[in-house]
Amino acid sequence: MLRTVLTPILAVLAICALCLPSAAQTGDTGFGALARLIPAESGLTATTDGVAVTLALSQPVPFRVFTLTDPARVVIDFREVDFGTWAGETDLPPAITALEAGLARGLGWSRLVLSLASPHAPQTAAMATDPLTGRARVDVRLVPVSQAEFNASATGLPDPAPGVAVATAPVRMADGRVVVVIDPGHGGVDPGAVRGSHTEADLVLRFSRELRDALRRTGRVDVVLTRDADVFVPLPARITAARAAGADLFISIHADAVAEGRARGATVYTLSDTASDAAAEALAEQHDRADLLQGIDLHGSDDVVAGVLMDLARLDTAPRSVALAGALVDAIADAGLRLHARPQGEAGFTVLRAADMPSVLLEIGFISDADDLRNILDPEWRARMQMALVAAIMAWADADAARMALVRQ
Repeated sequence: MLRTVLTPILAVLAICALCLPSAAQTGDTGFGALARLIPAESGLTATTDGVAVTLALSQPVPFRVFTLTDPARVVIDFREVDFGTWAGETDLPPAITALEAGLARGLGWSRLVLSLASPHAPQTAAMATDPLTGRARVDVRLVPVSQAEFNASATGLPDPAPGVAVATAPVRMADGRVVVVIDPGHGGVDPGAVRGSHTEADLVLRFSRELRDALRRTGRVDVVLTRDADVFVPLPARITAARAAGADLFISIHADAVAEGRARGATVYTLSDTASDAAAEALAEQHDRADLLQGIDLHGSDDVVAGVLMDLARLDTAPRSVALAGALVDAIADAGLRLHARPQGEAGFTVLRAADMPSVLLEIGFISDADDLRNILDPEWRARMQMALVAAIMAWADADAARMALVRQ
């Protein structure tokens, strides 16, 4: 049974600011300038199962997707995009009755509003970047849902700042399945760690695909990958994709290398503004560097009020993330697989900053260690690690659902 797959994320100004002024033309294509929509490569197309929204941009920018009711709309926010006159000139499929685009004044964000003829909800939302041109393409897929499902996706407390959501109880699918979002680290222009002919981006993509298949075989899990090809996905877009999928939990997969010292074995990290050790802090900085090089500002986007709301939201999600990390560490140990000397750590990983879903970052090993690299290349070892992770996720999901049931009482 299809369910609405968008976590409730509702912008305060989206309720009253739907008629937006056009953005000014800039004509500048540099990374430091306003991103521009490329009309010839953008459009809205009817598909056999809904609507495909394709937006070609002169450069990658953070974005988010959410829905509103009365009337039914899908909203896509960007930091920032000059849409020019495209919205008023592009052809619309039957499911879309109107398209408006412009700047949300004073917020530093641009907004695209799609008015719906019938209820449609975002199924996927992703960004890919061309390593040669630096251009980006945002793909959003809308699928038909019932009015009740659409209304449920659009409810919730207001979201006062882009990228900030209010924590909610985990949303199980109608048949009880859990939505797991797996985030293969790096990709595209960012290969991650490199050892010989092996790149971290390729290794973790293969591992993530296999983990997805292992989870699906349980019959209890719906799995979404933030990337399923060698493409660059900005860190904010990975979080947006997880929200669009209605994630019950988010696992970012890595296999880093260390320049100094010796690191080996699996490690699981949760979010903290204070790193548990110097190595964790260095890894967090390393993971953010690729987005900074792409011209994406990862800092300063939240005001004081948004920060307070995120802290409140994390009062719920932080202990759930720590419990997930503990379950993963325990399962890896029980499977007799190698763990790092300090298998559970904390650091300020940007990809873990979503306040509305339990999130962890898993280093399956360090490719700077010959034994770890040999393991990651070994299909039998990968299968053992994946079975351990599946067992941990299932155990955590059951315990988390029981805890949330008690909270609701």
